[in-house]
Amino acid sequence: MMVMTKKVDFKKIAIGLIAAIGVIVALLMLLGGGNETASTAVSTVSDNDARVQFLSSFGWQVTTSPVESGQVRIPKEQSEVFERYNALQKSQGYDLLPYSGKTVMRYVYQVENYPDATDPVYATLLVYKNKIIGGDITNTAAHGAIQGFQMPSHSAAPESGRVPESTQPATETTAPTVATS
Repeated sequence: MMVMTKKVDFKKIAIGLIAAIGVIVALLMLLGGGNETASTAVSTVSDNDARVQFLSSFGWQVTTSPVESGQVRIPKEQSEVFERYNALQKSQGYDLLPYSGKTVMRYVYQVENYPDATDPVYATLLVYKNKIIGGDITNTAAHGAIQGFQMPSHSAAPESGRVPESTQPATETTAPTVATS
């Protein structure tokens, strides 16, 4: 009878376990386990309460009913303004290109808790077949900006997700990417 023994190298086992945990974490992040924008891209809203709840999930307090709602058409032909606005949408997990030429619903809510706001601030949701396909927060102050849904950390004119002033809507509640029907 022959007996074989092997010395266990705990250092190699620890390195193997750390590598396995790293692979698992990377897979979870790639599949959306830690990706906040991926969860916003699949938000379904079947009624007003669900739309208000969606905005509340980002920390926004908005009017309980939209100040404006109506159908808008996503342009078929992309312009520079559309591309800039869609870049904002892509930064938060949306893309309006698949909806080019389609008519969608636009809901506009007044934001009641925008930090340091002196002028009205509006939250716009673009909804197609009860699915949020995009939107923004618009600060209508003279030096305000259009931004994604994330609440700014300290100032009323956040730098991240900022859309240049030349692409801001002509009116307080008109998103630059759509033409009203």
